[in-house]
Amino acid sequence: MKLVVAIIKPFKLDEVRQALTEIGVHGMTVTEVKGYGRQRGHTEIYRGAEYIVNFLPKLRIEIAVDSALAEKAVEVITRSARTGQIGDGKIFVTPLDHALRIRTGETDADAL
Repeated sequence: MKLVVAIIKPFKLDEVRQALTEIGVHGMTVTEVKGYGRQRGHTEIYRGAEYIVNFLPKLRIEIAVDSALAEKAVEVITRSARTGQIGDGKIFVTPLDHALRIRTGETDADAL
């Protein structure tokens, strides 16, 4: 099993969710986060005053998938979240040792 964590632009969430559903990923956790990478924020003008925005709003998506599906999930997220502009995000894939569904007690792949 793998844990796939993707940091994406907020307006891309629906496209990513729909694409993942089409390949059989039926659950995800989404968290609103703020951060920056190479883009290092930007300057905005609000009510005539200039503000430096260092941390930009992003979404963190976490999905637990079977190892066989992990590479396909990464491809789908990459394709559906890409705008071609700086700040499109990152994807991290880590091994997942154990999973347990609390309600039924199912474990590992059965719990996904």
